[in-house]
Amino acid sequence: MVSENPFKSILKTLEKPDGGEFGKYYSLPALNDPRVDKLPYSIKILLESAIRNCDEFQVKSKDVEKIIDWENTSPKQVEIPFKPARVLLQDFTGVPAVVDLACMRDAMNNLGGDSNKINPLVPVDLVIDHSVQVDVARTENAVQANMELEFQRNKERFAFLKWGSNAFHNMLVVPPGSGIVHQVNLEYLGRVVFNTDGMLYPDSVVGTDSHTTMIDGLGVAGWGVGGIEAEAAMLGQPMSMVLPGVVGFKLSGKLRNGVTATDLVLTVTQMLRKHGVVGKFVEFYGEGMSELSLADRATIANMSPEYGATMGFFPVDHVTLQYLKLTGRSDETVSMIESYLRANKMFVDYSEPQIERHYSSNLQLNLEDVEPCVSGPKRPHDRVPLKEMKADWHSCLDSKVGFKGFAVPKESQAKVAEFNFHGTPAQLRHGDVVIAAITSCTNTSNPSVMLGAAVVAKKACELGLEVKPWVKTSLAPGSGVVTKYLLKSGLQKYLNQLGFHIVGYGCTTCIGNSGDINEAVASAITENDLVAAAVLSGNRNFEGRVHPLTRANYLASPPLVVAYALAGTVDIDFDTEPIGVGKDGQKIFFRDIWPSNDEVAEVVQSSVLPDMFKATYEAITKGNPMWNQLSVPSGTLYSWDPQSTYIHEPPYFKSMSMSPPGPHSVRDAYCLLNFGDSITTDHISPAGSIHKDSPAARYLIERGVDRRDFNSYGSRRGNDEVMARGTFANIRIVNKLLGGEVGPKTIHVPSGEKLSVFDVAMRYKSEGHDTVILAGAEYGSGSSRDWAAKGPMLLGVKAVIAKSFERIHRSNLVGMGIIPLCFKPGQDAETLGLTGHERYTINLPGSVSEIRPGQDVTVVTDNDKSFTCTLRFDTEVELAYFDHGGILQYVIRNLIHAKH
Repeated sequence: MVSENPFKSILKTLEKPDGGEFGKYYSLPALNDPRVDKLPYSIKILLESAIRNCDEFQVKSKDVEKIIDWENTSPKQVEIPFKPARVLLQDFTGVPAVVDLACMRDAMNNLGGDSNKINPLVPVDLVIDHSVQVDVARTENAVQANMELEFQRNKERFAFLKWGSNAFHNMLVVPPGSGIVHQVNLEYLGRVVFNTDGMLYPDSVVGTDSHTTMIDGLGVAGWGVGGIEAEAAMLGQPMSMVLPGVVGFKLSGKLRNGVTATDLVLTVTQMLRKHGVVGKFVEFYGEGMSELSLADRATIANMSPEYGATMGFFPVDHVTLQYLKLTGRSDETVSMIESYLRANKMFVDYSEPQIERHYSSNLQLNLEDVEPCVSGPKRPHDRVPLKEMKADWHSCLDSKVGFKGFAVPKESQAKVAEFNFHGTPAQLRHGDVVIAAITSCTNTSNPSVMLGAAVVAKKACELGLEVKPWVKTSLAPGSGVVTKYLLKSGLQKYLNQLGFHIVGYGCTTCIGNSGDINEAVASAITENDLVAAAVLSGNRNFEGRVHPLTRANYLASPPLVVAYALAGTVDIDFDTEPIGVGKDGQKIFFRDIWPSNDEVAEVVQSSVLPDMFKATYEAITKGNPMWNQLSVPSGTLYSWDPQSTYIHEPPYFKSMSMSPPGPHSVRDAYCLLNFGDSITTDHISPAGSIHKDSPAARYLIERGVDRRDFNSYGSRRGNDEVMARGTFANIRIVNKLLGGEVGPKTIHVPSGEKLSVFDVAMRYKSEGHDTVILAGAEYGSGSSRDWAAKGPMLLGVKAVIAKSFERIHRSNLVGMGIIPLCFKPGQDAETLGLTGHERYTINLPGSVSEIRPGQDVTVVTDNDKSFTCTLRFDTEVELAYFDHGGILQYVIRNLIHAKH
């Protein structure tokens, strides 16, 4: 089946500039094919991978030809295999991945296979980062206090990952407290070019977090995939993907004074959302590139999921090489990277004439046109220019409930809530800021915006401005390097003075780990039905994500987070209204505290030094005392503890046999939930706090877990019992079966009873009924959360019928054996007159050989309605997964058959 590589004739030796060899590589110029020269750089990475891995079995010569002929093949939605160079996990997704690997070893063992075959075949980098809840803020010792609480809560999870790092080969685990996965990837893990046993090839990575795309700013092709797909990639399976179109995005000019990289990324996000880039690569080029630091590029690349692209790619150039040196990569490594990429025509040298590349479509932006802005109050692509913020806020208060509306009656808009804060009388109004967080991988890796925030803090402190004591302020850097340069600059003390103490190194407010707000503040909000605001330097602001009590959430640059914290409200026109009153009683305006670009650049130049990166990352793999003291069992098979509420053996392989079960039809299914547009993976499988009245809370209390030890859903992703109960448990979910009522409940159609989604799903299962979900556009947008597919599968959902799917979520549904169907253009549940009270039948052929990717399928209801949908199995490989009942079952059976 497997043959020798048919491209061995283009295997060349790369010489070192001073003699000797770097190693061998597959030379793209040696193909002598003029089509290769015009390929976008991002497509060349797919091409090199296909050539290097070509064995005429998993990757075939015809796949290589499809990629070379990209200009003609990409509009035709052709399928190609892709083998990434490595896989990136963070702990929230790493735990279920290691649980699944441990489970697969057990299944392999039970079926008579060699369980030790279940091992990562490509390097796996697992960064334990998503575990900083802001319990303690506005104090000097916040980092240690939060870290101790995290270890108390997550000891079992951390110990399990430590066991995995010993039990599985080829897995590097970066201990907790080191930083956010994407910043660690950018500053330390990213190889740019691999040299494995003398074979050179471009670094490429798939990660189980949608913001894996941040690494695209470094010229490393990387994007988010579901945990399910990542596990298959780890086990040597090629990823099946549709050869993407590439949007060429030309940048010119330079940013105006006072405009930040965050303003740029929010502008780019809005432009690309409007253009439509789902399933495509975006490749940036043009003379404006020389004006963008690597950190600025990484900020833009990071938000690819928010503009909907698979990647936002910046090819390697001199700016990349400078950053590699700054971050402590050795001169020898940087020389190897440059030599390889130049030899393979994958390096951009702007001092040379540029070959015109072919792109599927084109966009351009003059950087001088970017203006200060924020995004919100409920979606990352709803950009609001700063000068229009006050008017936009009042429009949101007036407008009906929706992405840009809160429907607050006119007579209530000026309401003032009086409350008592630690003995001092205080007031809250609509739009008052109660959370202000400098957080998130998007911005904390960018020294210009981080030090920009610190300069704003310094100016504010010198003028005598203060942040109200009830605003929950926090600063969560993405790596220890940030702390080093803030201290070196002498500016951390001003951030501390305003309450922006460092609370930990990891994802915090942006993922919902904002912790509690003061009880008096919470009561004032709920008792007066106030629309309170959070301002954060994050990338996601979906309703219910940041904090249950902040209905308005705005994404902003770190310096703007400080400005809004000082103002205390988003209901302000920074041009005309003062931000506060200074120590001499004078009014202080936004312009008085806002630094020039030169001011910030000067501080960056003197404060961000290569030694900081070296010192931070030399210590990173040594761990910390709390990690090093964790004792873990040895052995390659895991000893499951049935009493554990963190790590539990899931039922995926319980009744698995050697033969695939074949495709399943759906008969007389009830509709479990009926949704509108933009249902996110946060709605489907929340990562944040576990509500006290939820089925998951009930489960934990029954097992003796105190409410204060509930932790978050994200931290309990290793326990399927908790996660199944947490599916569709978002308190802000809107289910049309409830007639617009907000909350995690649904109707049991036969009885008409209103219960939690989990309880209704279990009742349907016990009655032997299948269920389906109806949805609108962009179903499954947001984080690449595998539990948003695993959870519905455990609830008994057999199909999701939507207007459109987010890319990663659709592939996750396929990986778990759920059928994704799309309504035909112009149709949806409403136009077809579907209420969700019908029963649904979806007939599929009994043999997978009779099903075609993307074919039409008829859906019939019990009240004689019939409509046609598109079957969203997009490739032959996805059909094979469906035939096996899921991707993991497919991998196990293949590994067992490979033995024979």
